[in-house]
Amino acid sequence: MIMLVGPVGAGKTSLIHALKHDCRKAAKTSSICFHDDTIDTPGEYAQMPRFYNALAVTATNADIVLMVQDATDLRITLPPGFAAMFPRPVVGVVTKIDAPGADQEKAKLRLRQAGIKEPFFCVSAYDGTGVAELTAYLTGKEV
Repeated sequence: MIMLVGPVGAGKTSLIHALKHDCRKAAKTSSICFHDDTIDTPGEYAQMPRFYNALAVTATNADIVLMVQDATDLRITLPPGFAAMFPRPVVGVVTKIDAPGADQEKAKLRLRQAGIKEPFFCVSAYDGTGVAELTAYLTGKEV
């Protein structure tokens, strides 16, 4: 089970669709959603401390947490050390790498500040760049 966490608009739901080869348009996630093998969380939960307990408890149902950072939104939206609250391994995913103004290195820096060391995956849910590599990592298969 994979849990996705990140700020509002980071592309969590779009990433889930890309991983599942589902071409539906993503809609706003307003509550924690459990799917077959994923847990989609609202961005507000990562940005409002009163929801942190809900994220930490929900993460116990996951095998891995994907912390998502939009490559076009370089504000500090996750607190320093945020990844340490999760009782599961946390992997960094930079999304929207194909969008104008995307800065992958700055996005990775934001994820490092949130407490993620390695690995990092840079992906585009729009054109599929990096999705195969992330899928291979998650399934333990070679690309």
